[in-house]
Amino acid sequence: MNLIVAVDKNWGIGAKNGLLYNFKQDMNFFKEMTMGKVVVMGRNTLESFPGGKPLKNRINICLFDQPGFERENVVVVMNFDELFEKLSYYETDNIFVIGGASVYKQLLPYCKNAYITKIEDSKPAEVFFPNLDENKDWELTKTGDPLYEDNTVFYFCKYENKNVQKYNWAIKPDLI
Repeated sequence: MNLIVAVDKNWGIGAKNGLLYNFKQDMNFFKEMTMGKVVVMGRNTLESFPGGKPLKNRINICLFDQPGFERENVVVVMNFDELFEKLSYYETDNIFVIGGASVYKQLLPYCKNAYITKIEDSKPAEVFFPNLDENKDWELTKTGDPLYEDNTVFYFCKYENKNVQKYNWAIKPDLI
């Protein structure tokens, strides 16, 4: 399983249920990486999309623990057992966690690769991604060339988890 996220220099990822930055090059990278794949998200992330509609040409899985939540073209799961049961039908390399903060935090140990857009700027953020540079389990393995948009520098980076956990059905992570 993989994850993909854009972070500012303080590892901030969002405010007011939206992204801190909206760079065209980053959006294209996200689309390229996730198109035709499985994307896993929480309800707030799903509702932050235009019209609250799922991403096109992807299998959208929403982890949300309130009964009765439904969306067209979205697989809704209420817990980790359901999530990992659904994910077991797909190649792990074709699965991308796309947010929000609590989903990232809970699924981070199960991800093999993290595709991080590192933005050399900061804005007031309400939610943050764990700083992988300070996590002994994660190693920065690739940093792309600097990119520029809106007078801001950013890089596409890849981190690899040296200690990927397998989901243990007997251990129940906290619900979202």
